Amino acid sequence: METINIDILFKIAGIGIFISVLNIVLKQADKEEQAQMLTLVGVVIVLLMVIQLISQLFNSIRTIFNIY
Repeated sequence: METINIDILFKIAGIGIFISVLNIVLKQADKEEQAQMLTLVGVVIVLLMVIQLISQLFNSIRTIFNIY
């Protein structure tokens, strides 16, 4: 069984900080549309990471309880 690393939390936090900084820079350059698109891309990337983690959780639950 895999141990859960704290690395994934740091990756998500790093993506959030990076997207926030770029968002501020784009807004100050009057690029509102690009800032919104960048925020949306950041949310999608983090959402995909979370979905993978949830999938791993369900697989672990299946193996623990011998389901399927």
